[in-house]
Amino acid sequence: MIFAKVPLNQAAGCYLAHSLQGAEHRIAKGTRLAAPDLADLAAAGNTELTVARLERGDLHEDRAAEMLAQALLPDPASLGLRISGAGAGRVNLHALHPGVVRVDAKRIHALNAVDPMITLATVPDYHRADADGMVATAKIISYAVPETALQAATQDVAGAIRLAPVTCARATLIETRISAETPPDKGRAAMVGRLDRFGMALAPRKVVPHREADLAAALRDAAAQVPRTDLIMVLTGSATSDPLDVAPAAVRAAGGKVLRFGMPVDPGNLLFLGELSGRPVLGLPGCARSPALNGADWVLERLVCGIDVSSADIAAMGVGGLLKEIPTRPRPRRSNAQ
Repeated sequence: MIFAKVPLNQAAGCYLAHSLQGAEHRIAKGTRLAAPDLADLAAAGNTELTVARLERGDLHEDRAAEMLAQALLPDPASLGLRISGAGAGRVNLHALHPGVVRVDAKRIHALNAVDPMITLATVPDYHRADADGMVATAKIISYAVPETALQAATQDVAGAIRLAPVTCARATLIETRISAETPPDKGRAAMVGRLDRFGMALAPRKVVPHREADLAAALRDAAAQVPRTDLIMVLTGSATSDPLDVAPAAVRAAGGKVLRFGMPVDPGNLLFLGELSGRPVLGLPGCARSPALNGADWVLERLVCGIDVSSADIAAMGVGGLLKEIPTRPRPRRSNAQ
């Protein structure tokens, strides 16, 4: 591509580099200049223009962006995404339905390293997407790029971004109470909102005393439910503060196992993850009573989309895991010695 100032009478078929006001109309940058455009610009007193001229082997920015998107998504529907139309060298990728975005960072980095004019920006790996939410944008920065550069950038990108769909249809939330009173419905309401994003239903409310035996019986009942519950969640009336505390112990007493207690995400430290009768059991931290983002969201979103979560996966959430600082907490996360 040639980018230069040229006499106005030599600019036909070139792309205007900067928007200009003509005698009658404003002509936008990127416009392929035709005779009426040049006449209007000449009438406004322009004698030379800064333009881009494509050379042999160049691809126009819109066509290059389209080809980049198509290389990423050779079969968009099977990857849970759709490709927008091209404009100003940009094509966006959108989610077809709710889910979790998976990004192969190594391949995206390789794509972006080929030519600075060829770019792809994505949401983070494991990002929750709503239906029609934008998850990536392919942008060609210059007005054209060599076709050879685009071929190099797209040689191994098929499926490097995809949407993991929701695989769970129904969840059960078991709450425990530490007195005779039923807990406020704030926590359940927050979880209903979270599941609604994924089109999931929540089984009828279940509240039991905060005792190991009662909770273990409720867990066994949940695992035997008809219709099937795909995910069991536990929200205790008293914080779970140890792997041997009431809720983790109840999972084991019900015949399940605890895979992880605690996570390096704040808020969300007191989460635990278990398994019972082939179903994940998610022990929710107290902060899940709020609709605000917390560590439980990151685990819940993966589980409802059929993504296995291991203890190592949770351990790896620490980088970026400081989600919010609340100075008014009883134990603020800042030392007075500073």
